[in-house]
Amino acid sequence: MQTRILAHTRNTMLHHYYKQNRHFYWSAFALAGPVIISQLGHTLVQTADTVVVGKFAGTIPLAAVSLVHSVFIVVMVIGLGVSYGLTPLIAQANGKGDKEVCGKLLSSSLWLNIATAMVLFGLIGFGSMYAMEHLDQDPQVVKTAKPYLLVLMFSVIPLMAFNTFKQFAEGLGFTRQAMNITIWGNVLNIILAIIFVKGMFGIKPMGIVGVGYATLIDRILMMLAMSFYVLRSKRFSLYTKTFSFFHAEFSRIKSIFKIGAPMALQYVFEVGSFAAASLIAGKIGAVEQASHQVAITLASMTYMMASGIASAATIKTGHSYGKRNMIRVKKFATVSYHLVIIFMLICAMIFAVFNQYLPRIISDDQAVISISAQLLIIAGLFQLFDGTQVVGLGVLRGMGDVNVPTLITFIAYWIVGIPAAYLLGIYFNIGVQGVWYGLSLGLLTSSILLYMRYRSIIRQRMDRFG
Repeated sequence: MQTRILAHTRNTMLHHYYKQNRHFYWSAFALAGPVIISQLGHTLVQTADTVVVGKFAGTIPLAAVSLVHSVFIVVMVIGLGVSYGLTPLIAQANGKGDKEVCGKLLSSSLWLNIATAMVLFGLIGFGSMYAMEHLDQDPQVVKTAKPYLLVLMFSVIPLMAFNTFKQFAEGLGFTRQAMNITIWGNVLNIILAIIFVKGMFGIKPMGIVGVGYATLIDRILMMLAMSFYVLRSKRFSLYTKTFSFFHAEFSRIKSIFKIGAPMALQYVFEVGSFAAASLIAGKIGAVEQASHQVAITLASMTYMMASGIASAATIKTGHSYGKRNMIRVKKFATVSYHLVIIFMLICAMIFAVFNQYLPRIISDDQAVISISAQLLIIAGLFQLFDGTQVVGLGVLRGMGDVNVPTLITFIAYWIVGIPAAYLLGIYFNIGVQGVWYGLSLGLLTSSILLYMRYRSIIRQRMDRFG
């Protein structure tokens, strides 16, 4: 009887809580939905490349894709991190009602991102090529990977320009157009990749290089579509009055970089750890590396969805923080944590139930499928930690706190995660499964430390602003 009373009381309290806060849940969810799809777009490009190569080219080219992505993704997220520095500043300026500042920030961000893209172009062209040859990888895999990376490096410039206008629109709460452009861009990427890899309509088969050309064309068209939308749409006219491609302010470039640079480091520490895990897997064997690529591709899709929730959290908390409304900041932070926990638990169950079937989407190699299925069980374990840590970063970003979270990500991934992955995978000879156990430990560490940081910051802000 007492158990029934307690259960009824708990259900009543939960119902009352939801009734009081459902506006926050639906508001966050409505904003997060399109952002999730837009964020997922970056991963879907690589997912499409992986699927096409895995189905039509074979295991060695699939391992080459893993090697290229493990190197290229580190460079790419540096650029994405810098570009993301615009979003919280736009959200905060909009919260204050300062539309002129938004246009000036857009101009400065475009210059900063183009300059960053040129630097990254050089890093990919020289540093990545050198790195692949000196990382103790299968020589045949390296030989296959080089031409693909050479084509892929050109796509960084249009990607950075696209992201400038995308982050501007999302900072103002307009997320659907970027979602639509991303969807059509990825459809085009898949079609072109199949045509170029197989050789259709009179085109000579290009193999793995074909997916590079597909990605380059896709990103150029997405850049053109997104920039035209922002600069020509009436809904942005009040915000873009002060925009000029020929005028950027150093002080605003500095303010964007001040937020974007630590964010870039956060992404580098996290994504770099997964890239390092791919290289550790490569030391175990080509089949293990290909299996790691299959499993990480699937896990990356759920991560980018969670990253969409985190981006929505940045926008909502940034807008509320601009108004100095700490109650709403706390509400949206709590709601974001709840949404990502529910979402990642669902993803974990899907990975656990369908672990034998999901790898077949990407590879027909039975050895790769068998190992990938085991890795997806572990992925189901760390989904929850992965989601909560990225939301923690998003919430803190909206509040302008980026430096300490950067240190946290470094500790979690490079002091805890990667050493544990190497010890378990190589030293204790557990194999690629041990590598993933080490990654899980790093994600758990990041999740806990970032939540503790959020709790500390929100208490300070509540005392200061009320």
